[in-house]
Amino acid sequence: MKAQRIVGSTAVGVGLGTLLLPAAALADTTVSPATTPVGGTVVLTTTECNPADGDALFHVTGPDRDQNVRSTTAAAGGGLSAELFTAGFTLGTYTVTTTCGNGSNGGTATFTVIPIGATPIGGAPAGAGGKDGDTGVLVTGGALAAAAVAGGAYVLVRRRRRAATTAA
Repeated sequence: MKAQRIVGSTAVGVGLGTLLLPAAALADTTVSPATTPVGGTVVLTTTECNPADGDALFHVTGPDRDQNVRSTTAAAGGGLSAELFTAGFTLGTYTVTTTCGNGSNGGTATFTVIPIGATPIGGAPAGAGGKDGDTGVLVTGGALAAAAVAGGAYVLVRRRRRAATTAA
C-alpha cells in the first residue's frame, strides 16, 4: 500500500513538472533578429495574444524611442506579429512590451541596434522574451520533476533491497 502511494505521488509530480516546463520555456514575445543594424528590420512576435481578441500593441522604448506598433497580422506559429523598420534609430538596446487586444500582458523582449556594417560575433539569435514569472515556473517544474525521479528511484531501491533480504 505504501509503495503505491509513493508511486502515485511520483506520477503526480512528473505530470505537474511536465506541464509546467514546456509552458514556461516558450517565450511569449520575441524579436528576430535580436541584433540589427540601423535601417534593418526586426519582426516582433507574440504567441500569447489571440488574433480573435483584437490587435496586439507592441510598445517599443529605448534610447530615442517611445512608440507603439500595432499588429493585426497572424503569426505563422500562432499569435500576432509585426515588422519594425529601424531607420533613424539611435544605437542601443530597445525593450518591446506587448499588450493583447483583450488588455492582457503579452510579454516583453529586447533587441539591439548596431552600426551599419557591424556584425555581431556568433550571429544574431532571436531576442529573449517571456513574462517576468517564467523563471519561477521553470524552477518549480524542474523541482517537481526532480522530486518525482528521486521518489521513483527510492521506491525501486527499497524494493530491490527488500527482495534481496527476503531471498537471502
